[in-house]
Amino acid sequence: MSKSIDPRQTLQEVFGYSEFRAHQEPIIKSLIDGQDAFVLMPTGGGKSLCYQIPALHRDGVAIIVSPLISLMKDQVDALVVNGVRAAFYNSSLKAEEAQRILAQLHAGELDLLYVAPERLLNDDFLHRLRGLKLALFAIDEAHCVSQWGHDFRPEYVQLGQLRRHFPEVPMIGLTATADPQTRQDVLHKLGLQHAECFVTGFDRPNIRYTVVEKQKPFDQLQAFLADHHGEAGIVYALSRKRVEEVADRLAASGVKARAYHAGLGDKERKNVQEIFLRDDIDIVVATVAFGMGIDKPNVRFVIHYDLPKNIESYYQETGRSGRDGLPAEALLLFGYGDIAISRGLIEKGNNPEQKRIELHKLQAMVGFGEAQTCRRRVLLGYFGERLSKDCGNCDVCLNPPETYDATVDAQKALSCVFRVGQRFGVGHVVDVLRGAQTQRVLDLGHDKLSTYGIGAEKVAEAWNSLIRQLIHRGYLVQDVAAYSVLKLTEAARPLLRGEERLVLAKPRIRVKTLQKKGRPQVGDFDYDDDLFDALRIRRKRLADAEGVPPYVIFGDATLAEMAAKMPTDEEKMMAINGVGKHKLRRFGSEFIDEIMGYMCR
Repeated sequence: MSKSIDPRQTLQEVFGYSEFRAHQEPIIKSLIDGQDAFVLMPTGGGKSLCYQIPALHRDGVAIIVSPLISLMKDQVDALVVNGVRAAFYNSSLKAEEAQRILAQLHAGELDLLYVAPERLLNDDFLHRLRGLKLALFAIDEAHCVSQWGHDFRPEYVQLGQLRRHFPEVPMIGLTATADPQTRQDVLHKLGLQHAECFVTGFDRPNIRYTVVEKQKPFDQLQAFLADHHGEAGIVYALSRKRVEEVADRLAASGVKARAYHAGLGDKERKNVQEIFLRDDIDIVVATVAFGMGIDKPNVRFVIHYDLPKNIESYYQETGRSGRDGLPAEALLLFGYGDIAISRGLIEKGNNPEQKRIELHKLQAMVGFGEAQTCRRRVLLGYFGERLSKDCGNCDVCLNPPETYDATVDAQKALSCVFRVGQRFGVGHVVDVLRGAQTQRVLDLGHDKLSTYGIGAEKVAEAWNSLIRQLIHRGYLVQDVAAYSVLKLTEAARPLLRGEERLVLAKPRIRVKTLQKKGRPQVGDFDYDDDLFDALRIRRKRLADAEGVPPYVIFGDATLAEMAAKMPTDEEKMMAINGVGKHKLRRFGSEFIDEIMGYMCR
């Protein structure tokens, strides 16, 4: 490829897009001119093009540092289908393949080479690079450099050596997730203090954020999935045991779901990731070990079955939905028991400063879950970004919470905690309030207490919610070190004496089915559902034959635009976003035939 053509021409002819997204063009021009850059851009915002296009315009090979083997493969597959000379060099290669890649590297036959940080910093590899013309270094997932980041990786810290070894080679660091302190640490560690910083904002307006109080979580999960049949999604859970349990129950109910966690063998994990990318299953139930290397653009929802430990993780994980810009959903099942578990794990740490940071981040996550104002404002505010108005696309905006005078109910609950001697947890207190005739209640003689049965008119979930809100408001504490027993605080006294009135939010337990907007909009046009499905079937067949995920052929947004504009010749097909010259030559006729056949029915 000529290194002198205009970046806009490369955008159109190679990648098939008619316009740059916000901030992409100045970043690309800066890097082409040999300047360093730091880019903070949301997942799905187009970070990859910020270094891929400069790599095609600068002399030499671009070295792309990526943390996961799977991510490298996905990126390289997509570039090769676009006609770009790209490869990866990592431990997954057999000896013959590795030698072939190195031969291509030395022969000047590659424009981009993806490597893992530990492979890049190997003395032999650094020696090889010194004898080559290097176009640029791109450090993807740059937040991994910082101990303040949520996904710190020790091997990333050594990347600061690159500036010393190759002072003349421009470098770009890219991340979707970094608070101000993490950003400064990244700039310092990578030697990018003089780099131009491009902070494009964190907002993903196509994602709808919903939080419901966790009550019978599997039933809540099934209720959500009933409205999302056949769509691709990820369900995150904190433990391997829970991942296995949820995946097995989903599969038993007829959902195409599989488990993914670090306890599985490499072969099994690789297989699950592969069949998910290829649309052979709909849902992956996973620990946080899954997803960082997932470049699948048509994930329509992400569900957190358990509470994430920090907002950075939540933001990054929810950001794996809707990468194609089409509508997506993020559902969080918010459980107070999860908070106690996370806090207990953090408290076991030996580093006081790290514990302080992690507890602060956990509290911010709890604040997001308990928010009664626009979720997006809370989420973006954490990263220092302010919205001028409510988003209109979260559960609080679409379904404002109801409140009620909870004074009497709170007095009943606090009195019951006192009567049972402040020696029992939430479950037992609720049993006493509701007049349950459990063996434990009877054996302890708690059926004789004045508070026994005074809350029989309310379901257990309502009392659970009220007690949790009393904990959050500071009227009760849970003694985590003593089996989470409930104890009164000084703040409870005026409330018990009737000197204070308490207004609480009614719990959100069910996932409210919000009116759908119909089929997803793409730009300013609508599209034909049946044709879209036919194009997806054609794409799947081509992808299986090529041995690549379907989105590598064309993304859902591209197919939707085809199903709306119905191009019937190459000129019209080339005008569709996502259709470049190379893809047009390889696949264009297949999709034109499908469209023409559909129109003639």
